[in-house]
Amino acid sequence: MQGATTTIKNPAAPNEDPRKFNFDHSYWSHDGFEEDADGYLKPVSPRYADQKLVFNDLGNGVLKNAWEGYNCSLFAYGQTGSGKSYSVVGYGANKGIVPMFCNQIFVGINEKKSEGVKTEYEVSFSMLEIYNEQVRDLLSPSSNKKGGLRVREHPKKGFYAEGLRTVPVNSYNDIENRMEEGTRNRTVAATQMNATSSRAHTIVGVTFTQKSFNDAGQEMAKVSIINLVDLAGSERADSTGATGDRLKEGAAINQSLSALGNVIAALADASSGKRVKVPYRDSVLTRLLKNALGGNSKTIMIAALSPADINYDETLSTLRYADRAKQIKTKAVVNEDPTEKLIRELKEENDKLRAALKTGGVISMAADDDDNDKKGGDVDAIRKQLEEEMKAVLEANEREMELMKQTWQEKLDSSAGGDDGEQAKKEERKTTPHISNLNIDNQLSGMIVHIIKDGTLKVGSNKASPPADIVLSGLGIQPDHALFSVDKGSIFLEKVADGKVLLNGEPLTSKQELDHNDRIMFGSNHLYVFQHPALKNANPGNYKVPVTYEMAQQEIAKNNGFDMSSKQSAEEMLLQEDLVDLIPAVEEANTISEELDKKVKFEIVVISPKARGLTHGRTEVCVKMRNLESGYEYIWTRDKFQRRKYLMQEMYQNFVEGEEWKLPDEKDPFTVAPNTEVQIGHVNIYLQSLSYLIELKDSLDVSDAKGKDVGIMDVEIIPCNSKGKELTEADDVFVDDPKDLISSSVNFVVKIRSITGLPNMYTDVYCKYDMFLDAESTKTEVIPNTSNPEFKHRKNFSFNPATSQLVDYLSNGVLAVQVWGKYKFKEASQRQKNMNTKQMVMSETLAKGRDLNTNANKTSDPDKVALRFQLIALKKRQERLVVKLSQVQRCVQVAEEHKKVRIPTAVVKQVLNDQNPKRVESAINKIPHDDGAGVPSTDAPQSSMCTLM
Repeated sequence: MQGATTTIKNPAAPNEDPRKFNFDHSYWSHDGFEEDADGYLKPVSPRYADQKLVFNDLGNGVLKNAWEGYNCSLFAYGQTGSGKSYSVVGYGANKGIVPMFCNQIFVGINEKKSEGVKTEYEVSFSMLEIYNEQVRDLLSPSSNKKGGLRVREHPKKGFYAEGLRTVPVNSYNDIENRMEEGTRNRTVAATQMNATSSRAHTIVGVTFTQKSFNDAGQEMAKVSIINLVDLAGSERADSTGATGDRLKEGAAINQSLSALGNVIAALADASSGKRVKVPYRDSVLTRLLKNALGGNSKTIMIAALSPADINYDETLSTLRYADRAKQIKTKAVVNEDPTEKLIRELKEENDKLRAALKTGGVISMAADDDDNDKKGGDVDAIRKQLEEEMKAVLEANEREMELMKQTWQEKLDSSAGGDDGEQAKKEERKTTPHISNLNIDNQLSGMIVHIIKDGTLKVGSNKASPPADIVLSGLGIQPDHALFSVDKGSIFLEKVADGKVLLNGEPLTSKQELDHNDRIMFGSNHLYVFQHPALKNANPGNYKVPVTYEMAQQEIAKNNGFDMSSKQSAEEMLLQEDLVDLIPAVEEANTISEELDKKVKFEIVVISPKARGLTHGRTEVCVKMRNLESGYEYIWTRDKFQRRKYLMQEMYQNFVEGEEWKLPDEKDPFTVAPNTEVQIGHVNIYLQSLSYLIELKDSLDVSDAKGKDVGIMDVEIIPCNSKGKELTEADDVFVDDPKDLISSSVNFVVKIRSITGLPNMYTDVYCKYDMFLDAESTKTEVIPNTSNPEFKHRKNFSFNPATSQLVDYLSNGVLAVQVWGKYKFKEASQRQKNMNTKQMVMSETLAKGRDLNTNANKTSDPDKVALRFQLIALKKRQERLVVKLSQVQRCVQVAEEHKKVRIPTAVVKQVLNDQNPKRVESAINKIPHDDGAGVPSTDAPQSSMCTLM
């Protein structure tokens, strides 16, 4: 980042020219800072942009526009973890644009009042969340119905969320409390619905009204609507993981960001003079942001970037997104009108609506029809929809007129309350033991607090009888789940019956005393940290390290047998991040499977590239889905599992709410299509022998993803001539050094004869592999209905001339052969049909014990392969030496017969170096006869001589 320019280089193509993008500002905030005593990250390098600098450049502009009466919007876009929420909301002492803006609004109001300005100032606050195309009011969770708030369209104001609570606030402290209330409600909902906060958009709305009298004595209202938007993470789906999957799992979740991209692209085209239709109606998000994007608003976009090389594609995508957005031109105007005029217009509009409803007529509520999609279609349905919108606008206008007639104090009095004892709880937690939640989103951590009071406290669901003291909702929470008990200042925790509790990552099996900072997991996703102020104050040195969500999940992973040590390579650290992400998700999916009785179990598997049948790549964390009835297993990529999990959550939510939740098999995220191909196993063939032109004929183990042998493959790789004729030992093409092959012609044939001993559950078996730089994979014939398929596969490969890259591949590379097939149909036994998912999992656990080797990856031992090749090469060299020794002996024999004591060096050289026996014999037979003197004839051609000792 230099000035206004952002430069990005492709780590996979270091010789390519870097790409440059120009914006109004380019900020660097990855490093170059230090934390002061208050926790604020202050710059120690001139290029570091701290929160104050960003607010001075961006937030002050929003503030200035708000005072002038313009509508303002600020939204942050980028992938999860890149810093969107940090910039918009901030964390701890590092407050973001939203809190700093809200604070400065009231600083300005107080300054105006102290100067004696006669203007009346009103500030209102709203907070909503869009998750899975549903709008939730974060300040009024009780009003949220199935499907969320309806998005309506007003002819003048555009789209709005019907029934959204907007509360008047009188100070920054009021806003801070309301933001905390909204965040707390968001946390509760995310925990209950098992929703990931990075998949939700949050919109904070601030309405700033300035009322004053003009020279004519009219009351004027200058209104500014400020929307501060924290968008969901913009991760692009892994195309590999999505390939061939019949379900579009993340469709609704990704729909809004995709629609936003389409709107931005269309608006950019419109700004350049093109006539285009702007598809605002394609998602809830774009409808609510219509004014911000292309209407009456001054808008700022923050594009948050990750500087990590592994995120190059996502970062480039974000930069292109922002580059299009900067081309958009909005049309902002000052919103200032006489109050009487506003009330009169609302009355006139309502009169028209009432008259239309009485006569059966309809009036379109669309502010314009550039994106109106109501043309054509079912006339009755359109009429009904328009009537609903007319009634909604009528009610909204009535409410607005009532609010205009109220004094500011009346508005404040009507919205008083809503604290629900949270302020008292804040004070109490300073001195009293309590548990507070941990969340993957730092903003949501510490938002749910339960005070541990004297006596015994029951933890359970809302179905507990008598009611639980600490009520938790969501997956795996039993009516009577656990008990907290207090004895002489010590706090104890014990589980009840089937309640699942983890304490510091390990299952809780008996009553345990709790220590400050202990981590507790109730059910599948209620993660808390226990806080005991008295213990902390007595031994402050013991509790210096703050507890985080990542720390707690790493602890759970470690107790599940995964290596979570800090001294790891970059690839191992990435694996660790994936594990922390997947472990709670897999636990959640298993709990949903049990609750819905889907007879499916999920496990995490760590698979190396070779175990996947690949010659290179990084080790990946995947999820194994196992059908408990058939025993059939399917390996899903992390991305595919996560997308399916969102549908599982939706099914479970419908189940909890008593809605229809069962889906047909083709849409059920727990099922896999019967004809789905699965990778049965792989064989790694080491090609080193081929680099010496030694044939390979072997029977190799076929290993599955866990390293278990599932069959034996008969393979051959044999050198041949350019026409495909196989060379034999008699041809003696062995080379002492693979480098001798460079620039020569290298030809060989690959044969996959058969596989024996495959499990009987497979059919339609075939093999595929990629040789060197093949553009397409080579596949064998598909063989059905046998455990011992005979492929009789043969393919010739010819490289002329052989390059150094090919020789290196043959010397050090592996030919990875993947074995694919389909499962045969298998009906569940009567015993299995009579068992539910939980019973099947328990029965399996008792029968097999815990599998500690789930993540083992067995591959062919390269040391053994190398040793075997060395023995073959040594044997070849020995055989060749024996042949050469016999040829030298033959040479001596012929020289003696010819009575020669010297032989031309050309003959000796050919005998030693030529591998063709016929040519060697011919050279030996050309040794000249003796001329009688034991020396060469003077008439004979002169050459160097070799004296035979």
